[in-house]
Amino acid sequence: MPEAPGRYGSLVNTIAQIFVAVAGVFHLAVFALESLLFKKPSTYRRFLIRTEAEAEVVRPWAFNQGFYNLFLALGALGGLIAGGDKGHAIALFACACMAGAGVVLLASDRRMVRPAALQAVPPILGLVLAAVL
Repeated sequence: MPEAPGRYGSLVNTIAQIFVAVAGVFHLAVFALESLLFKKPSTYRRFLIRTEAEAEVVRPWAFNQGFYNLFLALGALGGLIAGGDKGHAIALFACACMAGAGVVLLASDRRMVRPAALQAVPPILGLVLAAVL
């Protein structure tokens, strides 16, 4: 992420990168829940699935969705690690996708306000802070 002129530019850049990293780590955790741990009742109930029978029906979708979250996480974290203009563009694109998915989650089910905020707020903050650079 390019440096802003002035003495606070590098601080804003660092804070933006922290929010991008938080968003990436969050999406890694969601990948684990959806793709690796979904058979556990304590996990599928987080997604408003009540019974094991319902979980079995939804499990293939959750597995696939988990990989979407993994790829978004890899984009955000990999872009930060790669650095430079191209790496940061990839990281910010991944954040824009995460933020959009959070908005869709909230629009699809108002009961999901907390998960939607957890999904969308860190990448939105990363995007906003990167934009003010």
